[in-house]
Amino acid sequence: MSVTVVVGTQWGDEGKGKLTDLLAREMDVVVRYQGGHNAGHTIVVDGRRFALQLLPSGILYEHVTPVIGNGVVVDPGVLLSEIDTLAGSGIDCSRLVVSGNAHLIMPYHQELDALTERHLGRNKLGTTKRGIGPTYADKAARVGIRVQDLLDPKIFRQKLDVVLKEKNLILAKVYNRLPLSADDIAARYLDEFAPRLAPMIGDSVGVVHDALEGDRNVLLEGAQATFLDLDHGTYPFVTSSNPVAGGACVGAGIGPRHIDTVLGIAKAYVTRVGSGPFPTELTDEVGDLLVERGGEFGTNTGRRRRTGWFDAVMIRHAARLNSLSEVALTKLDVLDTLPELRVCVAYRVGATVHRHLPYHQSDLHDAEPVYEQLPGWQEDTSGATELSDLPAAAKEYVQFLSDQIGVRITRVGVGPGRDQFVPFAAL
Repeated sequence: MSVTVVVGTQWGDEGKGKLTDLLAREMDVVVRYQGGHNAGHTIVVDGRRFALQLLPSGILYEHVTPVIGNGVVVDPGVLLSEIDTLAGSGIDCSRLVVSGNAHLIMPYHQELDALTERHLGRNKLGTTKRGIGPTYADKAARVGIRVQDLLDPKIFRQKLDVVLKEKNLILAKVYNRLPLSADDIAARYLDEFAPRLAPMIGDSVGVVHDALEGDRNVLLEGAQATFLDLDHGTYPFVTSSNPVAGGACVGAGIGPRHIDTVLGIAKAYVTRVGSGPFPTELTDEVGDLLVERGGEFGTNTGRRRRTGWFDAVMIRHAARLNSLSEVALTKLDVLDTLPELRVCVAYRVGATVHRHLPYHQSDLHDAEPVYEQLPGWQEDTSGATELSDLPAAAKEYVQFLSDQIGVRITRVGVGPGRDQFVPFAAL
């Protein structure tokens, strides 16, 4: 029996889905433990691309029980559409278990998300406007509607009537919008969604613990990443849940003593979507090259990602927050054409040099990166399968990153394919 947590160590889009898919070969249960369909995973299998939003990456393996945990917020229309898309590609999704305690994203959540973001204007947070934040807010306010409520039309309608009365007041009085119809919402959720979802709704905590007691392997998959964490990220430019490894316990329903390995995923450079501080951001031709070679556009939104040099200060902090056991480095091949590389090893704020993340947001916004410069390799690494296949400068770059963050790097990604990873060991 083993439990592994996969967590992003930057601002997301590090390649967690690909790693989860790779690790799922040895797993029996794969649990998505937080987030919603604001996070996308792209997996390439035999040349076919699968863009997953809500479904756990383990869905592609017939031997895996994929679980959407209680910490996730679920848009049932999106989930069913994703299931139908995979079914059209011959992927069986009947094994899926959706926690009855997960919360439902409702139409008023999406409406309020878009209106609030528009109202903020220049101070907008850069949300995906998919209702994620308002759903988590209702969960904390104890007025949320859960997946299990789809199984009891009377309770569903009672909860809907109570909460929609308040939401319609906000829509009308604050935003001058027409009220939403409880009848229309109930008809769609109870008549269209509930019959299809009912066979999948279950006790996700029971599934996980039955696996543990049966000496089987469990993988806990996070969405977003450490620096989008509600508590530990670059607040307020964060998501509305806890992607850090500790969030896996809450979102999957297990205690911390069950966790054996915390695998952090990091790109060989850094990207960010939306607003917020970004000390190593590149706005020049190198940044454009990283976007082009890395395909740095959002899986769900299509938004261009901001790009920058690798930031070791960030990952040191991520190692603390997540108790990282090891790191998998992705997209090394994107750097193949660059003659020189930079790595941020500290921040300078005024006369002070920080090797660890400054706690105050003003310091982070004002931080100037302190760089170490390394030679590039200017060779194609995409065909590498063994450590000996990597150019010497590429191995030295990876080793330098490992030394800087204080956590061993055990895998290096050299392309988008499922098997395009090179095992890495210290030089």
